[in-house]
Amino acid sequence: MIGWAVCLWCGLSGAETLKLWEGQPPLAVPSDEVEGQLPTKPGEDPNIVRVGNVSDPSMTVYHPPEGHRTGTCVLICPGGAYRILAIKHEGTEVAEWLNLIGVTAVVLKYRVPAPSGEPAHVRPLLDGQRAMSLIRAHAQEWDVDPRRVGVLGFSAGGNLAAWLMCEGNRRNAAYPSAETEKPCRPDFGILIYPAYLADPKREEDRPSVREEDKPGPTFFAHAGDDRISPDNSIELFQALRRVGVPAELHVFQQGGHGFGMLRKGKPINEWPTRCAEWMGSQGLLRGAPVTQ
Repeated sequence: MIGWAVCLWCGLSGAETLKLWEGQPPLAVPSDEVEGQLPTKPGEDPNIVRVGNVSDPSMTVYHPPEGHRTGTCVLICPGGAYRILAIKHEGTEVAEWLNLIGVTAVVLKYRVPAPSGEPAHVRPLLDGQRAMSLIRAHAQEWDVDPRRVGVLGFSAGGNLAAWLMCEGNRRNAAYPSAETEKPCRPDFGILIYPAYLADPKREEDRPSVREEDKPGPTFFAHAGDDRISPDNSIELFQALRRVGVPAELHVFQQGGHGFGMLRKGKPINEWPTRCAEWMGSQGLLRGAPVTQ
């Protein structure tokens, strides 16, 4: 079994942050709001760190030590209702776990919130597609196989991950120089309590699975008692099955919403172990160190 609770290396090291866009991002909207960390709510877990008013999107790359790299890379999309980003327990701590199993991890800081009247996913999708293309552009430098680049998202970040998977290499007309970019379609997806995939009030934020451009293999984890219903995972799982996409779905009895990498002693908190097993079964962890 591939463990994850004990890190072989002391935290994250060698991280590098890249701006996603040269100059103004596409569809940029002027704002007087300042990006920054939001205060922790009274009595809240200190591992829940929120960043708000993101207008200058970037990606931060975390590399496993040389000799422990599998060639697989995952773009991490933190959640936050498309209003903020839960940057730690759905971001940097996820990168630490992925590095532990030999996977290069990229934490995406995408633009939030959306301007009034715009579907929430539009600008984050542009940012996510750009990040996927940049990962492949740097693949040789980062010891990454460009055919093994996936996406992992939580809640609204899971919605964004679903859009990245379902849109393939189609890009918004606002995307600059799409014809010169590396492909932006993820090779696989990991969706943890994704949102807005079965919400009739959020049809504009619901991607479509197309027979002619199938997403890659997908792993889902959701709690049965989540206020964001597990139907959001179940419906996409079924849509993938209908077009022949291999997928694995875990619906745990308890866990609520937003558990991310928090440790609460419940079966659902072992989702990283289940996910690592699935990644191994897909051939994504070749050469990864095995820990107890």
